[in-house]
Amino acid sequence: MAGGIVTGPSDVLIAVDVQNDFCPGGRLAVPGGDEVVMPINSLAANFLHVVLTQDWHAAGHLSFASSHPGRSPFETVDVAYGLQVLWPDHCVQGSAGAAFHPALNVPHAALVLRKGFRREIDSYSAFYENDRTTPTGLAGYLRERGFARIFLAGLAFDFCVRWSAEDARRLGFEVIVIEDACRGINLDGSVAATRASFAERGVVCAEAGEVR
Repeated sequence: MAGGIVTGPSDVLIAVDVQNDFCPGGRLAVPGGDEVVMPINSLAANFLHVVLTQDWHAAGHLSFASSHPGRSPFETVDVAYGLQVLWPDHCVQGSAGAAFHPALNVPHAALVLRKGFRREIDSYSAFYENDRTTPTGLAGYLRERGFARIFLAGLAFDFCVRWSAEDARRLGFEVIVIEDACRGINLDGSVAATRASFAERGVVCAEAGEVR
């Protein structure tokens, strides 16, 4: 982006799910997941306002393959709100895997938004549960604080970052995804599908070095 992107008081950085279980050695490791930590730390220094999201599942969560006898991780099943990918048990409330990566250093983050805590529904987006209608309250928080432009980074590019970006656009926010501060799972071509979705919806993809 020519001239770079200058951040201001109506901008907010949302760092998505930078947690141990999504990093190498975790229960649902995203390839290179720990590589987002340093770029996010650097990015956050350019923002007055930062939000962290945290996957926070109850034990026996509906999205866990272990909750569906005979099913395996990464299979898809029909649930009350539609199709659900089944995942390895991960980010269980209070576990070491649910904790933020120890090198994540964003002390001025004003909000930690926990999502996916309802046992019977998964939550990729920072804005809505996976039924796409149950709100997390984040949109109201951002609007009340006067934020208009949302920057997204974190894990995973093609799931929680994607759904958050799509919902933010649907809610009328300007959205910029810092792609080199994200990593993807790439399940059945999901990274390419994410880029196509962003282009269709007007979600801008940028690099961390462009933001100042």
